[in-house]
Amino acid sequence: MSATKTAAAPRHNPKVVTALRRFAISISVLNIFGYTVLGFEQPWTWPFIALATGYTTEILLEILGARVEGRAPRFTGGGAKGFMEFLLPAHITSLAVNMLTYVNDLVWVMVFGVIVAVGTKWVLRAPVKGRLRHFMNPSNFGIAVILLLFPWASIAPPYHFTEYLDGGFDWLVPAIIITLGTMLNAKLTERMWLILAWVGGFALQAVIRGLLFDTSIPAGLAMMSGVAFVLFTNYMITDPGTTPSSKWGQIAFGGGTAALYGVLTAMSVAYGIFFATALVCAIRGAFLWTADVVSKRRAEEALALAAVTHSVAQADAVQAQAGAAQAEAPVADAAGCACPAGACACPAPATAETETEKIPVTA
Repeated sequence: MSATKTAAAPRHNPKVVTALRRFAISISVLNIFGYTVLGFEQPWTWPFIALATGYTTEILLEILGARVEGRAPRFTGGGAKGFMEFLLPAHITSLAVNMLTYVNDLVWVMVFGVIVAVGTKWVLRAPVKGRLRHFMNPSNFGIAVILLLFPWASIAPPYHFTEYLDGGFDWLVPAIIITLGTMLNAKLTERMWLILAWVGGFALQAVIRGLLFDTSIPAGLAMMSGVAFVLFTNYMITDPGTTPSSKWGQIAFGGGTAALYGVLTAMSVAYGIFFATALVCAIRGAFLWTADVVSKRRAEEALALAAVTHSVAQADAVQAQAGAAQAEAPVADAAGCACPAGACACPAPATAETETEKIPVTA
């Protein structure tokens, strides 16, 4: 008899779903304007190829995961709306990987990056509140893998987003992104502490590198004015699924990413912003696994201690009962008398000093 499939747990809470929906709308609108107005240089067919790849990978892996876990696929049961909400993460990841990478005319490299980005959610996981959840930022990881495996590949050029804008309108794009991104992260993802730590840490590392290695501090700070940095800050590093929710966790994540970026840049590692984010995500994943192991070990030790305490308590109770029973039992004397006090009279015990009665004998 086959095992009954359980209903799939909700994938995201309503607040996160709203954030994902607005993320998806924002990146879709940006791509439409990018190919029609801004000057995106990838072929216009590539976003559709990326989306088809991401959707297919997400659906196939969900079907496989549902079969292994004995549950219904998460895209079933919610109608067309539920199906579209299920595909929101894949939609964002696919467009981001295509938009932020430049792989010449080799579309298969972009397809490979999308598959890696979507697939990593099923491979790099860690326990969070009793459930396995992915800890690696999908889009960032897909881009980092492309840059690592294909040294000739690069990220989108700096002019990618404002090539055809002039007359001051080139400042309009980052202004819109900052405004919409700030509203999104302040109200829905609640990752403003992370953004502040990341931006502040980035500025600090630029100054420190300038003082220690005599590099140009204005040049290090100038990167913060680019559209790519603004996009990364508002739509990449703030991924609610792979970043901490607590205040100090966000500060550690954002500040740690900035610090690692400074170290990698000082080591002449190109595209350090993506590698730094991937490293911090990996560190967080290791921390989550370590915390889970320690928590389980402490729980086992607590159970063992409770069992020992219970056994000792039972032994003490048995011993106390035995002592009470012995105290209530009649005490036998040396002659073997077991009469309770006052209930009967026991003969006096014979001793060596007892006088023997003399009986006269007739001759």
